[in-house]
Amino acid sequence: MKDGLFGFSKGCLHMERWDELNQLFNRTGAIVTFGLNALHGRHHIKDEAWGGDWDSSNAYDLIKYTISKGHQIDSWEFGNELSGKGIGANVNADLYGKDVITFKNIIDNLYKDSPSKPAVIAPGGFFEQEWYAKFLQVSGSNVVNVVTHHIYNLGAGVDPNLVSKILDPHHLNNVSETFSNLKQTIERNGPWSSAWVGESGGAYNSGGRQVSNTFVNSFWYLDQLGMASKYNTKVYCRQTLIGGNYALLNTTTFVPNPDYYSALLWHRLMGKGVLSIATDASPFLRSYAHCSKGRGGITLLLINLSNQTDYIVSVQNKKAVAWVGGKASDGPFNQRGIPFNSGRWSSAKPDNGSKRDSCRADRRSKHPQTGSCPCKCEFSYTYHSFINRLRSIPQLRCSSLCMTFLCGAVLLERNKN
Repeated sequence: MKDGLFGFSKGCLHMERWDELNQLFNRTGAIVTFGLNALHGRHHIKDEAWGGDWDSSNAYDLIKYTISKGHQIDSWEFGNELSGKGIGANVNADLYGKDVITFKNIIDNLYKDSPSKPAVIAPGGFFEQEWYAKFLQVSGSNVVNVVTHHIYNLGAGVDPNLVSKILDPHHLNNVSETFSNLKQTIERNGPWSSAWVGESGGAYNSGGRQVSNTFVNSFWYLDQLGMASKYNTKVYCRQTLIGGNYALLNTTTFVPNPDYYSALLWHRLMGKGVLSIATDASPFLRSYAHCSKGRGGITLLLINLSNQTDYIVSVQNKKAVAWVGGKASDGPFNQRGIPFNSGRWSSAKPDNGSKRDSCRADRRSKHPQTGSCPCKCEFSYTYHSFINRLRSIPQLRCSSLCMTFLCGAVLLERNKN
């Protein structure tokens, strides 16, 4: 139809196709969030504004069918990019809040006899503080379980300066205001909810050709994962698995692009406990630390955005830590993801060409991907793994345009007090 949003015609998801998709989800172990049409039944008012009550009949039928077939949905999302000014269309916060209450009641009713109930998430749009605050106030306590927002902080994919933006620490820092303001908005208006990045691909309109599907994009991607975690973001949904220049898999061969491996490393190495880092380094050297996943210790991510400067980095743990249990892996920050302030850079200075120090770490733990002991390289490997039971590790070189994971770099000493 000519007046369809973005020029698209009406479409239909047939239940046979929905069953096939759920078979795929089951075989792959996918955790599924499914977005529903929050414009259904509304009418166009003017410009991009839409009004009128949401027609819930279509969503009701789909959810009821899904339950009858035993399909497992982790969460249902109400709408897509209708918040604030919206993208192509918008709905005011009062109306959206009232309609999500209706949606929540549908979920509660249809899943009343189910052993588990999917989360209700919304609004899946770009963050505008006043709109989001009003939406949470109107929808009220314990209606929205997850507040989702979208991020494309690199701008348009056709921008010829895309690489420069990715490697500019000041540009990357700008989005921290969005994370901070959303965190405050949820704390003040909806503390029962958690924050997710529901969609992010760096550059919008399918990403940048020969940029979003290359190694350089991982400088943006890993920095985003680190920054989002600092502001208590629970889930980060990457746009896309397949499709566009920002796909994690090549759209024709399905061969993984570099960002796929960045996501895989993050998933395998970074635990839920987010640690605070104090650093006197240049803004071009980015640093993020988490409790290691699945074992005691800390995993440190270093990102050197400079194409001219190597850094010699010294890492120290300035504080002892107490935990409940007999070993570090029993600690509350390993199991429950409680934030903990422990890490500090003692220094991070440019390398003046001095001879590289050898690393005298315990070499019992190796990853086959490194090919040899990580202590003998110049951070050209994707990640390093070693155990050092001291309170600090030797100086390390962080080469220009390099991303490095230090896994289990420091096993914290137990506090005898």
